[in-house]
Amino acid sequence: MSDLGSSAVAELPLFPLSTVLLPGGRMGLRIFERRYLDLIRDTMRNQQSFGIVWLAEGGAELLKSGERQATLAQIGTEAHIADWDQLPDGLLGVVVEGRRRFQLASARQDDTGLYIGEVSWLTEQEDVVLPPRSTELHDLLRQLGEHPHVQRLGMQLNVETAGALANSLAQLLPLPAADAYQILGIDAPLARLDALHDILDALSS
Repeated sequence: MSDLGSSAVAELPLFPLSTVLLPGGRMGLRIFERRYLDLIRDTMRNQQSFGIVWLAEGGAELLKSGERQATLAQIGTEAHIADWDQLPDGLLGVVVEGRRRFQLASARQDDTGLYIGEVSWLTEQEDVVLPPRSTELHDLLRQLGEHPHVQRLGMQLNVETAGALANSLAQLLPLPAADAYQILGIDAPLARLDALHDILDALSS
């Protein structure tokens, strides 16, 4: 897990999800709650970012009920809006792209129920070239890139480094959220790729 240094604490609005966003990854969101419509509007208007944090099992129900605060994961990802459109059901659809990882120091809710987090940006290790053993994973990413849904996301899949390959695959493959979060929390790029390989081996066995 993450044990690197981090920068000074900053304040960031949070969008808790039952899925995980990784740096360089993209995902589509359907926006319908007023607090998140306002968040997306303000983000686009001010060209700012927000944070996506994982909700562990049962967290989504707590978030909806409003009875008490849901437990948010300690590590999240800064999200930028890459694209948006009105969906066929009339809801706002946005595509977000993951940027920097952060450590969540604390979180509070404002009057609308929106979480505001105090975060520190994690210091990233320099990525490394793909090792020879990653050929199969690289081919898998290429195959995923041919899927229409992945093409609509517009992710950059021409990756030649270990960390970027691990992030891209963990984002696109239907992994359990806990496994994707495990990948998110690993600092060393080669260790991240090895962990993904182990996860895929375990799922296929």
